[in-house]
Amino acid sequence: MVRRSPQEKKQLRYAKDRRNGYGENDKASRKNLPRKRARVHRANRHQAHADLQQATGPVDAESSDAAEVRLRGRRPKLFQKHPDVPLGDHVRWQLRRRQPR
Repeated sequence: MVRRSPQEKKQLRYAKDRRNGYGENDKASRKNLPRKRARVHRANRHQAHADLQQATGPVDAESSDAAEVRLRGRRPKLFQKHPDVPLGDHVRWQLRRRQPR
């Protein structure tokens, strides 16, 4: 076991600990991440449904081909998670924010 000084412990904490960078409660991610992921998937499904609705009606090769091209040509929206901010960066940001201008 390595004995560390308080200064070394502090530096390790600044490097390893994380803080939420969105300004929301740290526990809110449990609900918000699945909610955001579902919203992106829902938007993709709605857009695909709208593209396919234009091809309804009598069977026509041109309209079905055009709908398929629209459906395949559209890039789906993506959900991306962003990591929390290291504690050291968060503290530096707070100190900079406190300084009078």
